[in-house]
Amino acid sequence: MELDGDHMHFTRRSEVTTISLLSLARAPTFREGVLGAVLTISSDEHGDVTLKGAANLDARQFSKEVKEAWVRSSLAALERETVWLDSILAGVQALAAPSSYPAACQVAPLLEKARALDVKLLSKLRAEAVGPDAMARVAPAREFVSDPRTARAAGISAFVTAELERRKHFFDTVESRELTPEQRLSVVVDEDATLVLAGAGSGKTSVIAAKAIYLVRAGIRQPEEILLLAFGKKAARQMSERVEARSGEPIVARTFHAIANDIIGIVEGTKPPLAAHADDELAYFNVIRQILNDLVHRLPNVSTAAIQWFAHFMVEPKTEWNFKTKHDFYTHMEAQDLRTLQGGKVKSYEELQIANWLYENGIEYEYEPPYEHKVPETGRRDYQPDFRLRESGIYIEHFGVRREKTADGGEQLVTAPFVDRDEYLASMEWKRRVHAEHGTILIETYSGERQDGRLLTGLAEKLAPHVTLKPRPADTIYDRIVEMKQVDDFSTLLGIFLRKFKEGGYSLQDCRDTSKKKGLGNRASAFLDVFAAVFEEYQRQLDDRIDFEDMVLRAARYVETGRYTSPFRHILVDEFQDISPGRARLLKALKNQHPDVRIFAVGDDWQAIYRFAGSDLHLMRHFGREFGGRFDGEADIHRTVDLGRTFRSVDQIAFAARTFVLRNPAQIRKQVVPAGTATEPAIKIVTVPKHDSEAKLSEVLNGLSATVAPGAEAATALLLGRYSFIKPDMSALKARFPRLEISFDTIHASKGSEADHVIVLNANSGRFGFPSEIVDDSLLSMVSPEEEAFPNAEERRVMYVAMTRARHTLTILASNARPSSFVTELREDPAYGIVSEPGGKQEDCVCGECGGRLLGVAGRNGHIRYRCEHDQHCGNSLPACPACQTALPHRTDGTSEVRCECGACFPACPECKDGWLVERNGSHGNFLSCARFPACFGKPKAPRGTQFSTPRTRRRNRF
Repeated sequence: MELDGDHMHFTRRSEVTTISLLSLARAPTFREGVLGAVLTISSDEHGDVTLKGAANLDARQFSKEVKEAWVRSSLAALERETVWLDSILAGVQALAAPSSYPAACQVAPLLEKARALDVKLLSKLRAEAVGPDAMARVAPAREFVSDPRTARAAGISAFVTAELERRKHFFDTVESRELTPEQRLSVVVDEDATLVLAGAGSGKTSVIAAKAIYLVRAGIRQPEEILLLAFGKKAARQMSERVEARSGEPIVARTFHAIANDIIGIVEGTKPPLAAHADDELAYFNVIRQILNDLVHRLPNVSTAAIQWFAHFMVEPKTEWNFKTKHDFYTHMEAQDLRTLQGGKVKSYEELQIANWLYENGIEYEYEPPYEHKVPETGRRDYQPDFRLRESGIYIEHFGVRREKTADGGEQLVTAPFVDRDEYLASMEWKRRVHAEHGTILIETYSGERQDGRLLTGLAEKLAPHVTLKPRPADTIYDRIVEMKQVDDFSTLLGIFLRKFKEGGYSLQDCRDTSKKKGLGNRASAFLDVFAAVFEEYQRQLDDRIDFEDMVLRAARYVETGRYTSPFRHILVDEFQDISPGRARLLKALKNQHPDVRIFAVGDDWQAIYRFAGSDLHLMRHFGREFGGRFDGEADIHRTVDLGRTFRSVDQIAFAARTFVLRNPAQIRKQVVPAGTATEPAIKIVTVPKHDSEAKLSEVLNGLSATVAPGAEAATALLLGRYSFIKPDMSALKARFPRLEISFDTIHASKGSEADHVIVLNANSGRFGFPSEIVDDSLLSMVSPEEEAFPNAEERRVMYVAMTRARHTLTILASNARPSSFVTELREDPAYGIVSEPGGKQEDCVCGECGGRLLGVAGRNGHIRYRCEHDQHCGNSLPACPACQTALPHRTDGTSEVRCECGACFPACPECKDGWLVERNGSHGNFLSCARFPACFGKPKAPRGTQFSTPRTRRRNRF
């Protein structure tokens, strides 16, 4: 062992090890022995090093000198780091009672500094070397290093408590109404990334304005260091005016596009010209439509690709085989526009392919025409083959069967999961016999052929001996597509896809790879063939101009590469739920330029309804991951504040809307404190008979008008529609109800509005109902990083927006025959506490043919008949009970009878699930047959003596 200044050297078998005296764990230990001393040096790096056999006197002296050197070295090291230690201790002390919010970005440098000193010195100090006073001095720094998260949390709590009290007058007066406790907290919290969840009517504008003013008044930032962002020019202007009016501070709110354009101007010295359609949605989609039209007429390859799309890939290519029940299949088919190039509608995707191939090749046809020969009564409906070719008289039947290997190596025909195989195969044989008996030519196609990719080629081969193909010119077909207005929806899809494609920085190969991964198949390939040409031409036409996507991304690149130096230290963002990937990229770039930049975002994921315009709700749901800071090895550091309280809706509306939107578990849970308590039912569902919507709306408005006292200020009534085309005659309504200030808006356009009374129109099922069945196309998943799995997720948020526009009452008008799934949910779930008009709710009856709903519909003669909701596909229809004329009789389990709630009882039809036997008059006297006749030819199998009763006082024979 050798002592050398502040180090010791150990030599063992010529191998030398050197340690610092600071690494000693304790003073050397010395023990005398008969054969010499035992001297042990303990260090943190090498453990115990022991020397045996030294002279006792020498070992004692050496041990003393090592201890003295250890003490000197430790005290000297502590003295050298006094300035460093004092600054850390001052920081730790300040954290106990901070003068500003201890955000992660502020405390992280202190922690880094403390840990570095701890590793270098503090962790090596021992009380035996430096004394208890020195150890007490360094203790706060060591405690902070060992548990920095608790220290920061305590500092945050201390600051928030003190600041809320210190700034009480500010919070009481900064807005016309005193800020709520939740609003005050959101202003004071100043984490690296702060997300304020601002529900409908919770005062988000007050919060973001107060935050901007607070930052300046508290001396945290200068006005020029604050970037206040809004999504639209109107919102930005209103925000600027509000801040200036409340504070006089020159804090100007800007749109994302405005700040992006300013960045480009600073870097490039001039701002590039903006495309004429950049800030005009209608003009933008018109540009896409015109590009598509020009390319189709100019380039044969684009013409071919476009026609292939419209003829065979426009709708989702799903068949019966993709569904487990008829109800699911029919529901999907009704959400698709299965309209052929000839103009009619068909019932399946495969029939659509056949019909459009016939049209493309100039073959005139009829769809589901009556068979030309009278078929004797067989218990079936009148025979209607799928197609009849007009010129040749040939019939085409498309059969939903596929070939499947059997266990013995053979093959058999199989049907879709919900189809009775034996019954279906029997119907195929019956159709073949009918054609054979009457000498008509039948061409057969099969689902299995489409599965094998040869449905249309096979059809061409089968028809070749009988017809001559006369392919229509591409221009003629496309003009027909334009005439049918199918180009508009496709142009919109192309336009939405193009925006997402540019904003996300995708390539065509990226899209093809995603398509393959997600199994989007030939439909995606057909779409990309058209899109590639449209995108290339769109970019060419831009020339030296830019659109908003270019603007935001170019600005983001300038910030990321340091060509633009940001002056902003606080970035405040309004309506954050509408953030898009491009805007998020610009925000991140601005935040990452300086270590102390804060993001303060105000939004409501419950009101995220602009996915079609490029917004990506996942950016808000993963706010910490996207924008959070880092501290103590933990990423995603952020703070969320829930405003909770609403200043708009009464309790019944506020709570029902919250319950409704939270049925989607992906929505962020928030508390809701309503604006007041309703003393009468605040939400009503009013059913509307067919052709009676105007009368029902007038009836509702008349009731609202009656609540306004004469001479009192007019109450506001907002009519909301999912689509603009359902707007009623507003001039007439305003003239008839002068006590009401009536307005109409689409639900999307109404965001931010409010009224005393809200009336939601046309909450019906169907393609253009609410929820809309024109869902986001699955092709958009090629340019969308994440998808929402919950059914009607965005439409549910649209309904939430509609509900929360109302202060006092909400009325929902829905078809009595086809109410939407939203109306059914609201009406039937007691959690919503919603009132239906007397007699408005009809009992749900399940269709025995397909599993859908049987809906009661009053005819013009007032008689009620129950029809399946899938009337185009299923067609099941039943009369109301002959006794009460209102309800629908139900089959009683375990018996052969059908009973009505009025007490009437009938024999159950032995052939079908829904029908019952009724007495009819025939040429041979009275007989019993199914109430569904002629759809069902069921007749009694029980002995004639079996008796069933109907209340005689109300019994009528209506058949």
